[in-house]
Amino acid sequence: MTVSIVVDLNLAIEWPEFFRNNGWNADHWSAIGDIRASDAEILAWAKENGRIVVTSDLDFGALLAMSGANGPSVILIRSRDHQPSVIGKVLVDVMKRHESALEYGALMVMDTESFRVKILPILRHK
Repeated sequence: MTVSIVVDLNLAIEWPEFFRNNGWNADHWSAIGDIRASDAEILAWAKENGRIVVTSDLDFGALLAMSGANGPSVILIRSRDHQPSVIGKVLVDVMKRHESALEYGALMVMDTESFRVKILPILRHK
């Protein structure tokens, strides 16, 4: 995968190392950005820097839907336990299977048992 990952503040600091161990460049937002940045600012930074946002914050999906933006890709983890040891293997498997969608621009929502992928932009119905 050519796109790098930025892990949102609401996920464990261990995630970037987990992603690096699986072949992707990754940073935790706390290491590269202002911890007071809004979700919209993080999304804008991620798009500008070619990063996929990994988060458990529903606001990122809502922001993508409301904006009609075509990126950046966002992976929304919806499991009770967000630790790499719990959901990491499933996440890596899904990311590898949907690599082209994530490179193009997608919203992926997943838990330990299911996932769905929507290609961006998310069209709002009137």
